[in-house]
Amino acid sequence: MIQVAEALNIIAENSCKMPIAKIKVSKSLGYVLAEAVYSPINMPPFRQSAMDGYAFTHGDLTQFEVVSTSQAGDFLDEKIQQNQAVRIFTGAFVPDDTDTVVMQEHTTRTDNLLQIEKMPAACANVREKGEQIKKGELVFDVNTVITPAAIGFLACLGITKIKVYEKPKVAILVTGNELVPVGNKLPKGKIYESNSLMIEAALQTIGIKKTTVFKVKDSLKKTIKAVESCLAHFDVVLISGGISVGDYDYVKEALLKNGVTELFYKINQKPGKPLFFGTKENKIVFALPGNPASSLTCFYVYAFPALKKMMGFEAIHLPEMKKKINTDFKNTSGKTLFLKALYGDEKVTVLESQSSAMLNTFAVANGLIVIPHDITHVRANEEVVVLPFN
Repeated sequence: MIQVAEALNIIAENSCKMPIAKIKVSKSLGYVLAEAVYSPINMPPFRQSAMDGYAFTHGDLTQFEVVSTSQAGDFLDEKIQQNQAVRIFTGAFVPDDTDTVVMQEHTTRTDNLLQIEKMPAACANVREKGEQIKKGELVFDVNTVITPAAIGFLACLGITKIKVYEKPKVAILVTGNELVPVGNKLPKGKIYESNSLMIEAALQTIGIKKTTVFKVKDSLKKTIKAVESCLAHFDVVLISGGISVGDYDYVKEALLKNGVTELFYKINQKPGKPLFFGTKENKIVFALPGNPASSLTCFYVYAFPALKKMMGFEAIHLPEMKKKINTDFKNTSGKTLFLKALYGDEKVTVLESQSSAMLNTFAVANGLIVIPHDITHVRANEEVVVLPFN
């Protein structure tokens, strides 16, 4: 049995980045760049008006003859004299012979005669060529996560494809004779299977939306075959249940018989001590506890960073923050505790129903308090580490 920090290090060292693929920018939301992107053009590609008004050459004059119009999408290629102005609109090309745009609200116009009532500073209201980014400049560095705004920026530069790390194909293998699909009648002695839905939802929070769920009865032969199939077709296998030491827990044996290298089994923590992590070639396997709260805790703390590293993220772990705990708390277990909690601006509260089987308080929690294995007593108003997951 190992400590939490050692387990996290082993996972980070044995989670390999996915292959690189070139994909359409329009389909890249949530992906991570595998190659730096440089701008192929200046943005804006020409001098643009920042507002509706009139373009002119700044100087001593306050009256001008309006001789033309420049609207968005036009290219005005005509000589503009010192005493002349051009009606112009936001985003439109600013003629080469002009250098300033006055807001229309600061002018008076009679027919083609323009009077500037409030003179702007020289070069005001003009977006210079390359003001946002110049041709050849870095747009996004490697490991940048593609957001909606990033997609918009890439598109406005005319970039249609980018190189990203592929997202892993994930299989969720659920074990247990006692499990019944949600929506079916619940016989005596059975429970509804919820872990696959919960883990699928958690995967979606990091951009993994395509998963496949498999279910297997408590049979060594069937479990071996199910594991073999998952390893053959998926990059990551997340197994729910069957990893403890009961008479019908066959997962660990099935993994070893399929050539999975055990990197650790059991962590000195609560909940979720029976946690298996292993690899086969570049594929990774997590055998999570079957109890729902334990399963989700282990997903957030261990599977979450492994998946994010595979996808190319630089920051892979849940962020840490310090909050003052509301009440005294004793840890007599000698284990690292992950406590379902609700935090605010300054303080954090340990929620009730900390049992590994209970999701009722997990459903309203927004983080986990971490109490290290060697800390036996935390007093009210002491700072503790909180891992936010919302």
